[in-house]
Amino acid sequence: MHSDSKLLLALVCALAVSGVAIACLGGDASKPGAAASSGAAPAAKVGTATDWEWRDYLGDPGRTHHSPLAQIDRTNVAKLAPVWTYDTGPLDSALAQIQSNPIVVDGVLYGTTSRSQVFALDAATGEERWRFDPIANGSAAQGHNRGLVHWQAPEGGRILAACGQDLWALDAKTGIAIASFGRNGKTDLRAGLAHGTTGGDVTSPTPGAIYENLLILGTKVGETDGAAPGDIRAYDLVTGEMRWIFHTIPRRGELGEETWPKDAWQTRGGANSWSGVTLDRERGLVFLPTGSATPDFWGGDRAGANLFANSLLALDAKTGRRVWHFQFVHHDLWDRDLPAPPTLVTVERDGLQIDAVAQTTKAGYVFVFERATGKPVFPIEERPVPGALVEGQYVSKTQPFPTAPPPYTRQRFDLSWLDDRGDEFRKTQLARLEGVRMGEDYIPPSLEGSMMFPAFDGGAEWGGAAWDPETGLLYVNANELPAILRLMERPKGFNPRGLYLEKCGLCHGPNLEGTGVGPSLVGLAQRRNVVEIYTMIALGGGRMPSFVDLPLPLIERLTAYLLQPDDPSKAMAELDGRPGADSRYVSSGYVYLRDDEGIPINEPPWGTLSAIDLSAGKIRWRIPFGEYPQLAGAGRGKGSENYGGAVVTDGGLLFIAATPDAKIRAFDKRTGEEVWQAELPASGFATPSTYSVNGRQFIVVAAGGGKLGRPSGSKFVAFALPASD
Repeated sequence: MHSDSKLLLALVCALAVSGVAIACLGGDASKPGAAASSGAAPAAKVGTATDWEWRDYLGDPGRTHHSPLAQIDRTNVAKLAPVWTYDTGPLDSALAQIQSNPIVVDGVLYGTTSRSQVFALDAATGEERWRFDPIANGSAAQGHNRGLVHWQAPEGGRILAACGQDLWALDAKTGIAIASFGRNGKTDLRAGLAHGTTGGDVTSPTPGAIYENLLILGTKVGETDGAAPGDIRAYDLVTGEMRWIFHTIPRRGELGEETWPKDAWQTRGGANSWSGVTLDRERGLVFLPTGSATPDFWGGDRAGANLFANSLLALDAKTGRRVWHFQFVHHDLWDRDLPAPPTLVTVERDGLQIDAVAQTTKAGYVFVFERATGKPVFPIEERPVPGALVEGQYVSKTQPFPTAPPPYTRQRFDLSWLDDRGDEFRKTQLARLEGVRMGEDYIPPSLEGSMMFPAFDGGAEWGGAAWDPETGLLYVNANELPAILRLMERPKGFNPRGLYLEKCGLCHGPNLEGTGVGPSLVGLAQRRNVVEIYTMIALGGGRMPSFVDLPLPLIERLTAYLLQPDDPSKAMAELDGRPGADSRYVSSGYVYLRDDEGIPINEPPWGTLSAIDLSAGKIRWRIPFGEYPQLAGAGRGKGSENYGGAVVTDGGLLFIAATPDAKIRAFDKRTGEEVWQAELPASGFATPSTYSVNGRQFIVVAAGGGKLGRPSGSKFVAFALPASD
């Protein structure tokens, strides 16, 4: 290492002791909803009796993305124009993102920056009232966060924000930390977990929900061996103390223990709820979707169905007691986390109104259940799926499939689905796909490579689905591109290449060549010095998480490996001996099938927007959604990958950004016809919010960019009709 390594060690120790990653929470229980069973938010007395707020993440505790506002409609939406812009400040990374869905309470808009700073604005003008920097107060940050929580405490409003391992409580008027909450305004999210809590691997990236005086939330944990378990907790909103915990990896004597190896809770991780929490306040139920067990793609050391991974949990909000659950993927080997909080809906079947909950999936299906009992609204079938393709792998014999509604994405990929871009393109892709297993659902990981369609991200994304009670339609935006899931044998011995494959290879590729998620690291020494590399590994940045949990000597040796991967003298290190670290196979990375310009290789559409009739179990309309700007107009009508959800209003409109072409659009919610679009300063990979102040309706969205190769941005943009209208 260079002579400045001792100084660097001190720097990293000082900066990284608090862990990683801001995550922002949402929910509100200050007032009962106007329609509690649907999660609807109450009208607010801000300036007029008709003002309507966006008090919760995604609009209301039921995560419906719905607003009754109708000032903006088909007749006047063409007049919609920007009325204020808020610049969050300088960006610290070319991968910086703003995924925040801001909330609006008492005429104040609360949101988060790409640096995880919490801010308050005048919702009518965009003028800043205050800002709180968790990093300056001892928390580390990463590049994505999705919202905040407002709670009306007896002594005044509070904003709840999670940053790294810290859950903060701030005064809603001043942004000052509430000293009586936890320890000097924050409580540690790692407390109470069985293991994997020594570093910064436990965060909370998506809002929780408030029930009475409890904040209920899940967490994001690591995806490799040694990750913490994804237990769900409820915290006292006054004191910050944990009030209940639900073990997503069952302990001795708990339901589901038999679906894991003996005492798996002591060593296994994941099964966490990172995508959000939905509340049925009337029934006192919270619904939490969970992700896969770790490691994501190798299951030989965790035989069994692995409850409660990949499940929708319905818990008693007051006690954390399980009411019902449904597992969508048995023994996940494909990273099929449930990507978004479920949506509270009401459907009509056989003349009866049924209060239901709808869950979208990465695989392109929506499952609908009766809220109180978990009974499927439409039959679900267990169907046989392919068996193991590598020695020692465990694969479930069946997987569940809903019989209705039909999938909102295509479900398989073979060579007939290659896009027609000429003979040279086809020749290149055929060589790339030689030997890859394809054509079936749930093809297990293999050494040759197994096709995934939709790819690792979906399908449905974290933006979530929008529900319109007027039409009975559920709106889902989704991606349609293929990916290859390939295993490779772990290099023998505990060496820096094995460490690299475990911690970095998924995103940056087995040979540092880059993937669709992470950039190439080949020739890194010519672009970054040792201090920059060392600090990035320890603290993270952009989409990259922190690896502060690694012993500092391993960070040092990993840095040396990245600088000189072919030099054996600098490539000697030992792994930390975590459970499962001696498994025979590891993934060779996230391999998305795009061409050199970043366009998926399959026939379009590459992104879609669908309207699903949940009572009839049918898709009413589906359109290509988005456009790749690198196609310079030639991609019009073919769709694009998209991240961020929609907002539906009683004005007959569906508002959504989400696409790489840096536009926000409005669609007729009944037909799917595009009726308006506007340019944004950067791609709006976030869900918009809509609200009214003094009788004027606003649409606001974060233009943060930073995904799909698009430039990062730093602005929130608010649109409204001209004041004279």
